[in-house]
Parts: sequence; structure tokens; C-alpha cells
Amino acid sequence: MNFLVVLGIDPGYAIVGYGAIKYDGMRYSPLGFGAITTEAEQEFSLRLEKIYDSMCDILQKCRPDVMSVEKLYFQTNQKTAIMVAEARGVILLSARKFHVPVFEYTPLQVKTAVTGYGKAQKYQVMEMTRRLLNLKSVPKPDDTADALAIAIAHTQAAGTDIKKLMINRRNRF
Repeated sequence: MNFLVVLGIDPGYAIVGYGAIKYDGMRYSPLGFGAITTEAEQEFSLRLEKIYDSMCDILQKCRPDVMSVEKLYFQTNQKTAIMVAEARGVILLSARKFHVPVFEYTPLQVKTAVTGYGKAQKYQVMEMTRRLLNLKSVPKPDDTADALAIAIAHTQAAGTDIKKLMINRRNRF
């Protein structure tokens, strides 16, 4: 049976949520999820290196067909926004190194794709994500649940591109 592996990423520099799912056109299966965490007292360049190295490990293990990443939106704290953008840059670089296409979605697009309602509350998105993946509880931290929702959003938003990837996906061991 054909399936698509999507790696969802909720970018950050203190916590990067990730979630890999398998989608067969009708059902979702979680393949792995968690969070990359960095220490606040650590030099920022070392934090970026940890994120990059961890992303490369994740990409090597789950071998996704695509990566789905949350788009950055304007934040009031410019220093934080710049640091998140830098972390996001190493995440995108890791995908490029593994030749994984990247798709970006806004929080509104994720909410709409997962719940059918763009103004859904965070807990509603998390609960629907839990249900779609048939998980016993909502993954923690929240960044992990968000990453899984971002992965699910790609399967809903990409339409015919998903079918092409499922048909032409590369061979797996």
C-alpha cells in the first residue's frame, strides 16, 4: 500500500517540536514524536548546532517524504523573533541536506486543516490531533502536539500533490 511520511516541525530555539506521521490516504499513524530542547544558559550558536544535529538524526531515522513547518508570524519581541528565525534556518538547512521538500503553513491554516475551523482554540486542535492519530493522550510538551498538527495539516492542504508523492514515493527498507 502506498503511504506518505510527513515530518511536522514547530520551530523554536528553546523547544523544537517534531512529529512524524504516516498517511495512507485515509488513516494516520504516528511514527515518532518529541521535542528537541536546548538550555537557556548555553551559547546561542551551540543551541543552533544542537537543533541542526538533532534534526539530522530525526531526518535520518524517519526518512520523510516531506517536511511541514509552521510559518513564522510577527511577534512583538523582535529579539525572540530573530532567534526563532535563526533556529528555523538551521531546520530548513537540515531538510535541504536530506533533499526533503519543505511546505509551510500558518497557524490559521493548521487550525482549519485539523479542526475545520480557523478560530479553533489550541486545546481543540490538540484534541483533534490526538483523535486523528489514535493516541491515548495529547503529547507533551505542547510544541510536540503542534508539530503533529502541522504534519496532519500538510496532508489536508496539499491535495493532489499528496497523491503524486504517494504514487512516486521512494523505496523504503
